[in-house]
Amino acid sequence: MKFKKLTAISAAIVIASLSLTGCGSKTKEESAKGSKELKIGMVTDVGGVNDESFNQSAYEGLQQAEKDLGIKVKLIESKQASEYLSNMESLMDEGMDLVIGVGNTMKDDIKTQAENYPDQNFAIVDETYDEIPSNVTPILFKENEATYLTGLIAGKMTKTNNVGFIGGMQNPVISRFQYGYMAGVNEANKDAKINVQYAGTFGDAAKGKSIANQMYGGNVDIILSAAGGTGLGAIEAAKEKGKYAIGVDRDQSNLAPDNVITSALKKVNVGVYDTVKELVDGKLKGGEEKVYGLKEDGVGIPESTNKLVDKEVLDYVNGIVEKIKSGEIKVPATKEEYDAMQK
Repeated sequence: MKFKKLTAISAAIVIASLSLTGCGSKTKEESAKGSKELKIGMVTDVGGVNDESFNQSAYEGLQQAEKDLGIKVKLIESKQASEYLSNMESLMDEGMDLVIGVGNTMKDDIKTQAENYPDQNFAIVDETYDEIPSNVTPILFKENEATYLTGLIAGKMTKTNNVGFIGGMQNPVISRFQYGYMAGVNEANKDAKINVQYAGTFGDAAKGKSIANQMYGGNVDIILSAAGGTGLGAIEAAKEKGKYAIGVDRDQSNLAPDNVITSALKKVNVGVYDTVKELVDGKLKGGEEKVYGLKEDGVGIPESTNKLVDKEVLDYVNGIVEKIKSGEIKVPATKEEYDAMQK
């Protein structure tokens, strides 16, 4: 395990060694690109790496970095939240140069480890801090911008004027999904009603399916699920009932090609890849947020949307995209912002 502090003797040995070899003058970038093979570890949240969503996208970014950048990677999947700390410890025991925690449920555990091991680099996806530790890089996304676009599509495509939203657990991230979506639906269709329900979990496909079946039975014809693995059940329900669903995080149209009309892309893979590349290049700055929105090509909708959505609707959506990028439209991220927009 990495020690919190070097002893005075160890420090002296290191300094003497650097002086003799002439390495003391190396820049941070040169050191990162040296002969040492960088090792990057990732800890998933309880949704697991095969969630067809958030965790999977993060790992895809790490795998791409391994392929392109010549690093070594290791993944540990968490079965329950109580394992986060020990999983991080395991990675640090193996000398990882960067430990990435996937999900805002790791917020406190990442901060604890960052304080205990100030020389260890950490990154956390989907969370930040009022005072960001100097060795932590938060990777954030404007999910509300992506779901606003899917809400525009849902508002235009609903035949019943009833659409649904299923959330995993209530937190600021899922709120951004919810209120961006609701704002988009309202912008496109003032008559549409929006049914909202939270499952209380990100890893229960059966519960997601049950909630979706209830909504579809109540005249809802399109559902967006921001619920990780729980949302997979909602897509299955749409497939069985011949209804429409909206994917999340990744392009989920492959799960039900005739039913998933679009997906709210959250390019976690891009955020992870960029962060690892900065480490490799010696340019990673801890203590600073990395934020991805439409302008940064970090969120959006997939090209597969044109398979089930008419060109007229897509042209309308693409026009709105430019207004969001320019700042003409500010998409709400919270209930307060949403309520203000409706007034």
